[in-house]
Amino acid sequence: MASPLSRGGFLETLKKGQLTIGTFLGLASPLAAEVAAVNGVDWVLLDLEHGGGGEEQVSPTVVASGGYGVPTLVRVESYERIRIGRVLDAGVAGVMIPRVDTVEEVKSAVKHMSYPPNGDRGVATYNRAVAWGKDLEALNPISKSACLIQIETLGALSAVEETAAVPGVDALFVGPLDLSYALGVPRDFKNSKFLEALQKVLDAANSQNKVAGILASDTTIARFYVEMGFKFIAIGSDSTLMAKAISDAVTEIRK
Repeated sequence: MASPLSRGGFLETLKKGQLTIGTFLGLASPLAAEVAAVNGVDWVLLDLEHGGGGEEQVSPTVVASGGYGVPTLVRVESYERIRIGRVLDAGVAGVMIPRVDTVEEVKSAVKHMSYPPNGDRGVATYNRAVAWGKDLEALNPISKSACLIQIETLGALSAVEETAAVPGVDALFVGPLDLSYALGVPRDFKNSKFLEALQKVLDAANSQNKVAGILASDTTIARFYVEMGFKFIAIGSDSTLMAKAISDAVTEIRK
């Protein structure tokens, strides 16, 4: 049956440790997702924490990117059960969880990803995740959507080894801006304290055969992170990429 859903494909790619490249979507535009999908990204991530849209953008984004075989991930606002469950029902291939400071919070988030008895995700058949009742195999207690935990606070960094060891955590994702501020070196991404923190995240992920990811503002920084060992790379966002392209074009023409 044809479908825009990943059906566990993205999770399998993540578990194989393959390099994947995507971008954040903050403009709340399914068209932006489609443009990204047709231009070679491995995934798109709709940002509900800092982006301009809301939950109503999840379904059309899943369809827009999925039409090109590109999975949609979502960064939710919090690790609350209802927030995670709502985007999973819309058919997303993965959920990024921000602002988790303790292993207990991480375990709660992971629990929300799966149906009972493995978790506490609510069960329903009238949603895209189960093809509107046509794909009941999707109700398997083992989640086929990836769980990506953000490491962006001192608490999360301190607990990163334990977090990586939690079953159901599929990737650790560094929020560089938040982490640099938490470390007291705001936006100083070459500072030794920041680089040591990155290495700590990489070591924790590698020790559990899990993927580490990070947001990069440009290709030079992205290549540096890949060389460090990061395998899940976000290149900016739809708005930052568009802003740079416009600025560069206007500046060049006015020379």
